[in-house]
Amino acid sequence: MFPIIRMAKELFVAARQAPLANLTDTHISRHICWPHDLDIWLELNNGRALSLYDLGRTAMAQRAGLITLLRQNKWAITIAGSSTRFRRRIRMFEKFEMRSRTLCWDDKFIYLEQSMWKRNGECASHVLYRSAVTDKNGLIPPDDVLAAMGQQQPSPAMPGWVAEWIRADSHRAWPPMQDDTPAPEVAQRHTA
Repeated sequence: MFPIIRMAKELFVAARQAPLANLTDTHISRHICWPHDLDIWLELNNGRALSLYDLGRTAMAQRAGLITLLRQNKWAITIAGSSTRFRRRIRMFEKFEMRSRTLCWDDKFIYLEQSMWKRNGECASHVLYRSAVTDKNGLIPPDDVLAAMGQQQPSPAMPGWVAEWIRADSHRAWPPMQDDTPAPEVAQRHTA
């Protein structure tokens, strides 16, 4: 079940924090791994980790002023792709810090980076998201979203590892192979 009470708490806290001065500033939130977050190995479940990352992204969007803009324009946010790396276990009742930030954008998508950090300074997990703002007609170009936010600025340089992920993902067949049916020869480029 989605952590709705935690989401309400994160939005409440974010609404009382200073707005992010720059779209690429880092939003930091603090969390605890509760018993209902655990898998059978008594560590933070990987699916729950992704749900918790939702909380960090939403609070970051709140501080950037995006949530208000979404409501005013009847827009939505979607995730069009992700790449996750898990490296350290987070155990029951362990406290951790989440860092969320916008890395860069292109003509269609906004690329977000999030990480979970243990109290000893070790990074437990790291995720890259390809996200987009949408309306009833489809994707809204990031430059249009930024203009509506009053933040007309060029994208920071795209990190090489992000560009390589985009390139590799563009070769992924869509739709994927089903049963013994071969995948199409040409993969559809990264679309939502």
